[in-house]
Amino acid sequence: MDKAATLTWLRRISGDIASVTIKRLEDTLPWYADMPPARRSAVGLVAQAGITSFIQWYDDPNSTPWIAADIFAAAPRELLRSVSLQQTLQLIRVTVEVTEERVAGKGDLLREAILLYSRDVAFAAADVYARAAEARGLWDARLEALVVDSILTGEADEELPSRIAALGWHGHGEVAVLVGTTPPQFDVDLVRRTARKLGVDVLIGVQGSRLVLVLGRARVAGQEGEDEELGFQEIAQRLEPSFGPGYVVLGPAVAALVDASQSARAALAGFAVARAWRNAPRPVEADDLLPERALAGDPLAKQTLIERIYRPLQAHSTDLVTTLWSYLDNGRSLEATARELFVHPNTVRYRLKRVSEVIGWDATGPREALILQTALVLGSIGAADQIRRRPPLRRTTR
Repeated sequence: MDKAATLTWLRRISGDIASVTIKRLEDTLPWYADMPPARRSAVGLVAQAGITSFIQWYDDPNSTPWIAADIFAAAPRELLRSVSLQQTLQLIRVTVEVTEERVAGKGDLLREAILLYSRDVAFAAADVYARAAEARGLWDARLEALVVDSILTGEADEELPSRIAALGWHGHGEVAVLVGTTPPQFDVDLVRRTARKLGVDVLIGVQGSRLVLVLGRARVAGQEGEDEELGFQEIAQRLEPSFGPGYVVLGPAVAALVDASQSARAALAGFAVARAWRNAPRPVEADDLLPERALAGDPLAKQTLIERIYRPLQAHSTDLVTTLWSYLDNGRSLEATARELFVHPNTVRYRLKRVSEVIGWDATGPREALILQTALVLGSIGAADQIRRRPPLRRTTR
């Protein structure tokens, strides 16, 4: 049979090949049978377009570049999201098998043409899915940058939860923000792999020389796993090699991702003043930089120092506040404090122990003494302001 007669015969049986192909898909591919009717119809259109395209290609092999791509143009865009590349290759294989069976005995040249064309179609399918994946990756990167920027600026809106869900965020419960410098050769995939091993979800934001990681727990409490009990400080230490030189600051944990802006503000404020602590560890918690942040004018740091140190001590006992003031003013000397307060040094020790139990900071350490003294100063200023702002009592006349 010459080429013209072969083309005429192929056009005549193309409808039969398409029908047999659809029946074979239903019998051999469970995922195809489970599809909704509209998607099955779209897959059938792709198979039929492939058969028609082969006949056109057989007539003019030079048309390969555009005919192979036109096969997938017959499918709606959402089909790429519902049919994987593996399933598409299965579809191609079934179509080729049916076509080979139908043209068996028509000569080796026709069979070889089918094999060559199926190879081109497979490459075209890979190219279509690669382009879709690349576009999806770029879209995800832009969306992730937008979400991280919203968290850093605190400008969350009603669309933030849906954007977070679109990124595939599986985190639940507490969230913390980690801020540092961007390394010269930043490997995003390495950070994501490390985060998965640690059982956390991560959003990554690269803002010039600054690298921001939003960390959230991805494991349910009580779930089996080696690292399920890791705290954010330990997680930050595992991720620290991914940052460039300089300081790495961890913000405090917050209840949920929608509240992550609070952790981000503290981390950014700490990152801005970390150089003021000469021996700051890497990573360092933002709450360990409260004095520096307060001196730099951070209102969140001032509020934290007053609410977590000054007010609890004031509410518990004025003796604790007086003893702490005296101890810090006297260079952390027990004897000098005892003489000023007319008490025994053991009493001073007991009160300092009570201070540590009430607020969690130990005044006997130089770094924590600085934190406590800053809190006392800010608390005293705030208390004096409240007294000045209190309206005068009106004299009542009888």
